[in-house]
Parts: sequence; structure tokens; C-alpha cells
Amino acid sequence: MEDLKQLEEKLNISFKNKELLEQAFVHRSYLNEFDFPLGHNEKLEFLGDAVLELITTDYLYHELPDKAEGELTAIRAALVKRETLTEVATELDFYKYLKLSKGEAKTASNQATILSNTVEAFIGALYLDSGYEPAKQFITATIFPKLDAIIKSNLYIDSKSQLQEIIQEKSSITPHYEVINETGPDHDKHFEVAVYAGDKKLAQGSGNSKQAAQIDAATNALDNL
Repeated sequence: MEDLKQLEEKLNISFKNKELLEQAFVHRSYLNEFDFPLGHNEKLEFLGDAVLELITTDYLYHELPDKAEGELTAIRAALVKRETLTEVATELDFYKYLKLSKGEAKTASNQATILSNTVEAFIGALYLDSGYEPAKQFITATIFPKLDAIIKSNLYIDSKSQLQEIIQEKSSITPHYEVINETGPDHDKHFEVAVYAGDKKLAQGSGNSKQAAQIDAATNALDNL
């Protein structure tokens, strides 16, 4: 694992409590193999998720005054979703600083859930260490630049509504969704969902919530159509 001082220098951030910064990069699996007094990063992730949502909501409210509530909600979801946060983590080389079990470490750079959760944990740690404004500055510098691409590519558009409209144009059938697999502990669930038109399976998708998996399935179904 590389020295976290390098990350602080890269981000122009200096933690007063270095233990908070270190804990943000400790995955639960690490504690199965190593003694570590600070614990894993899941509570920091929990806090960081809430801080990220608040800061993003405030930003979008002022940045996009002409957008309706439903559209703002969809744009926010696209900005804070796992794929976006994983992209940020990859750009910042977060995987280099992670403390993981030996098994997890072999594939950490490709594990979207671990990487996206680490971004949230980092935000939580930064908020605890330095407050709202530094957390906002980090999010503004790393996540909000993704906004233009999301809007231009219509990535935030509700794929479930689009799919339902297309299917109902051709028939009176309303697409329905079924969970086909569910893995992980309660704090880190992963769902696989299939979308059907009647008895016909159109596609399947995955996500860290049933809603996210349904959206992914609908998006894949639209691609197939």
C-alpha cells in the first residue's frame, strides 16, 4: 500500500487526524487477517453517503434552477451512483491505498463496490476531520465535473419509464421485474434483477439496491431493443 501522504499532496488536503484518513481505506476483509486498532471503514461510508447526498442536492438545486424535482432526483442519482464513484476512485488511484485481505487485494482495482464505498468513506472521514466546506471542495473537484457528460448523454433519464413506454406502444403489457439473485451482508447487498414483458425475459441487471438493479436491467433491455 502506498503512503497516504502522497494522496494528501495530490488532493491538496491535510488531515488533522491521520487515523481517520487511514481508517477510510480499511476494508472489512482486512480485519480477518490483520490486527488493526481503528476498525474498518463502513461507518465512515455511512456518514459519507449522507454528506455526499446533501452536498450534491444543494449543488444541483442552485446549479440547475430550471429542472423539475423528478429530473433533479434522477441527475443526483446518476452523479452519486456506484459507477460514477468508481470512476472517481480509479482516477484518484484509491485502490493503491486500500487495506484489504490478500484475496480481495488481488482484484481490488476492478471491484466497483469496494472502490465506490471507499470514496464515500473518504468523504465521511474528511467531513469529520475538517467539516462541511472541505468535503464540499473535494466533491466539487472530483464528482461534479461529471455533470455535463451525464446531462449531454441523457444518462440520467429514467430507463424504466422509457422501457415501459416502448413496450406498451407495442402491446398492453407492462414490464415487470424479478430479483433473481441476492448476495452480500445487510450493509453491502448486491442484487441481480431480470425484467420481463409477459413471460419473455428482456434483460437483466445488477446494483447495490433493488431499484438500482431494476434501472440497470431496464437500461440493458433498451440497448437490446
